[in-house]
Amino acid sequence: MSNDPDATVLEVTDLVTRFSSERGTVNAVRGVSLSLERGRTLGVVGESGSGKSVLSRSIMGLMPGNASRTGSVRFQGEEILNLPSSELRRYWGQKMAMVFQDPMTALNPVMKVGAQIAESMRVHLDLSKSEARERTMALLEAVHIPEPHKRIDVYPHEMSGGMRQRVVIAIALACGPKLLFADEPTTALDVTVQAQVLDLLAEQQRERYMGMILVTHDLGVVASRADEIAVMYAGRIVERAPTRVLFREMKMPYTEALLAAIPKLEMASHTRLVAIGGRPPDLVNPPEGCSFSPRCPYAQDRCRTEEPQLIESPTAPGHFYAC
Repeated sequence: MSNDPDATVLEVTDLVTRFSSERGTVNAVRGVSLSLERGRTLGVVGESGSGKSVLSRSIMGLMPGNASRTGSVRFQGEEILNLPSSELRRYWGQKMAMVFQDPMTALNPVMKVGAQIAESMRVHLDLSKSEARERTMALLEAVHIPEPHKRIDVYPHEMSGGMRQRVVIAIALACGPKLLFADEPTTALDVTVQAQVLDLLAEQQRERYMGMILVTHDLGVVASRADEIAVMYAGRIVERAPTRVLFREMKMPYTEALLAAIPKLEMASHTRLVAIGGRPPDLVNPPEGCSFSPRCPYAQDRCRTEEPQLIESPTAPGHFYAC
């Protein structure tokens, strides 16, 4: 833990995010608290529908009109939860940025990639067209895109999936944010390109001393990439610990199930993957007690009536679990 008062880039306290829908209120994020220092990576892991991507967007304020939020989100000590969009825009890009999972939807298909990278710099940093182009070339080089002087003037469809994701990363880094969200940044990329993109994110984080929240459904992705891991289920953090501590002594059956679902190198080809039985809970009408109890092999009667609170392990300081 740093003694620098500016080291804590993000502090979230009891964040609740709800969506109104025809079926009722969707409780997407339920009382999440976390903090992150500059230069460190928090991995947020969970199945689709666990609330991890909504959490990132809630923190940034990228929410649709049917969403409501309560709690506290402090960026470098400043409360930003209730800021209007007009004020939040000065944070987006300059102070916090997001790498989205699908570069084809994140990029404008009829706009050259160089222009898309330069756009935010011209708006936020008040650069001239030539200055922005020069910095765009440097960014393309920083994210390891070959021949940046040629790539700057191509359209997204002229690049591979891995190259498009590098462009999305360059856009996110363009204005020098202190906090980077990477939301499933390797989806739809092959294994080799996935590793290259994750290496690139880690390299840029070190060079820029950013805080990073890496959102993924795959515990294997964050095993060697995150300083700390928060496991989400049904909108809550159900286990949180430094990475080595978590893998050494998992407390939550859901975390164990996520780990068991990762394919192993020693498996024979066509081996059936381990799946988590059942289905995630309905966030409009969640079950009583522990949300994971209908799928948990260890569930007892108490689990079906009493929702466990996040408590700290008596043997491992900093390891919290709700079981």
